[in-house]
Amino acid sequence: MRQNDNSEPFSKSRRKEIFRALVNAQDRQASVLQSRAIIAKRFGVDNRQLERIEQEGIDNDWPPL
Repeated sequence: MRQNDNSEPFSKSRRKEIFRALVNAQDRQASVLQSRAIIAKRFGVDNRQLERIEQEGIDNDWPPL
């Protein structure tokens, strides 16, 4: 599912879902770069958005950390 307008922010619950998927991909032995590529494609986010979501999740200790 792709977001139509990249200027529209994702909801917090959607960002948490993306972060959870990213961490899970890395837990399944994907490298950081591989997991980012997989999740970016799956959720229709660009690399910059994904990096912001990743950092937000780390900063706020979101599950599954």
